[in-house]
Amino acid sequence: MKVRILAQWMANSIVLVALSVMTPAHAAPAAAVAKASRATQEAVADYDAGNFPVARAEFMAQAHRGDRLAEFNYAMMLLNGEGGPEDLDTSIVWLKKAAVAGMSHAQYAYGRLFDDGQEVPLDSTEAHRWYLLAAKQGHVLAELALANQYFTGRGTPQDDVQALRWYRAAAQGGDMTAQYVLGSYYEYGRGGEKVNLNLARFWYAQAGAQGDPAGLGKFRELSQTLALQHAAEVANAASGAVAPADAASASSAVQ
Repeated sequence: MKVRILAQWMANSIVLVALSVMTPAHAAPAAAVAKASRATQEAVADYDAGNFPVARAEFMAQAHRGDRLAEFNYAMMLLNGEGGPEDLDTSIVWLKKAAVAGMSHAQYAYGRLFDDGQEVPLDSTEAHRWYLLAAKQGHVLAELALANQYFTGRGTPQDDVQALRWYRAAAQGGDMTAQYVLGSYYEYGRGGEKVNLNLARFWYAQAGAQGDPAGLGKFRELSQTLALQHAAEVANAASGAVAPADAASASSAVQ
């Protein structure tokens, strides 16, 4: 039995993408939703009502008319065997059509196929091409995947500066993993950045606030480190302010 890699991370993707109520990491652009035909929206309603065979037929009809949202949704139904038998080969055809049409979520999904190499032959370079297209449209999961590729040199030459660029983009988009990694870049001064413990603590805190225990732990660790540094700076400043007065007193006593 083949592993359904897409099904694992795109549960309910049809309804959520079509209605544009997904989290920022997964949401289809509002413009794509606005361009969806009325018939595609009716297919979404049928899918949401659990009428999968009808929804599948409706998505197929609109996919053949060039509606990229229908192309993507039809591909997902074929992949997951909803409303009819599974059909991996046809699913990939329609997923690619949606990706070529510029749908960022489809571009990421198509790239993911090549990155995982379970449903199609492994091709990290091809994955990189599609991740880049999706990331340039602000798709957060694609930004994270792209950053990981640059970090490891998989599918593209290793480039810590580019890795930082895309980790930062994904972190700003709300991805917890990217927030933690970005914190480590600032903590250790990687990717051309200087060590900045305040920024590192900020990004660790962002990850921790989303439930990352490692991020919370690093936030607490750096908070303690910065507090000790601040206390030392205050002590040094106070010592420096007293020293001139003491010196003047000593000089007066000698005279």
